[in-house]
Amino acid sequence: MMQEKKLVEDVSGWLRIYDDGSVDRTWPGPPEAKFMIDPVAPHEQFIQGVATRDVTTAMITTNEGSIHRVRLYLPEKTTKDNKKLPIVIHFHGGGFCITEANSYMYYHVYTKFVRCTRSICVSPFLRRAPEHRLPAAIDDGLATLQWLQLVAGGDACDPWLEEHGDFNKVFLIGDSTGGNLVHEVAARVGSVDLSPVRLVGAIPIHPGFVRSVRSRSEIELPQSPIQTLDMLDKLLNLALPIGSNKDHPFTRPMGAAAPPLDGLKLPSFLLCIAEKDLMRDTEMEYYEAMKKANKEIDLFVSVGMTHTFYLNKIAMDVDPNVSAQMDALIVRVKEFIEKH
Repeated sequence: MMQEKKLVEDVSGWLRIYDDGSVDRTWPGPPEAKFMIDPVAPHEQFIQGVATRDVTTAMITTNEGSIHRVRLYLPEKTTKDNKKLPIVIHFHGGGFCITEANSYMYYHVYTKFVRCTRSICVSPFLRRAPEHRLPAAIDDGLATLQWLQLVAGGDACDPWLEEHGDFNKVFLIGDSTGGNLVHEVAARVGSVDLSPVRLVGAIPIHPGFVRSVRSRSEIELPQSPIQTLDMLDKLLNLALPIGSNKDHPFTRPMGAAAPPLDGLKLPSFLLCIAEKDLMRDTEMEYYEAMKKANKEIDLFVSVGMTHTFYLNKIAMDVDPNVSAQMDALIVRVKEFIEKH
């Protein structure tokens, strides 16, 4: 007789872990919202001005021998595109544990993003915790840049990047815990020769920067179904190296345990935060620490908005203010890309 497996951890319904080690990421919310986490199949024909495809790039050297894959977004050429397009490497969020590079919530944002910014997006399928604790996702981010370097140097092939991409204008972008990866990957490649690739900018959006002691914004701001303190704590506990707490450099790069910021070689940063994000205060601590370390960093605030508000397609469709705030965010990122 089969013994029924027992639930050992439930993260706000988003993620369930059983005593046999299996992980269930089935959508916990209302059926009418499930489409937001459903995968979107790639399409090499242009739909609403954007084509996408998935590429298996190379094997990552890990114990599991994981396959490294990326999703590419290419905007349809216009008469104004008389030069090669910047390349933006995107790291998805999800507390290092949930969502994927091909989730609809990212598809709807990054098709619009590449259309508006006139850039090519490369979004790796990051290994997720708890099956793969950090630094697995960081290693995947680094592997994406290394693959880009191989393509730029002619040692690997990708027709979209070779024909349309400007390897002199490479940016990192990531939201929520993907913003943590932006900092980590930028810090790690600062002392590495990436030529002929040139990393010129980094854009963490609502990054998952926290600390062991609760910040004022965590205590005072209202929680939402997609961002509760319990969810934040549990996901990070599953993702950080065993025995670590939230003062780990992966979640507190401005803290005492992290390498000093002034010793890092970093590109220009654009830090994007949301006024009603629970992590707003710790994100501002990061901004102040970067300024103190004389790093080039700009700040953009989405007024009245919550954590990664733009991923919620339903809110985007019904609330003109949410849609306008997303447009303003993309415009600011576009300015940052064009400036560099």
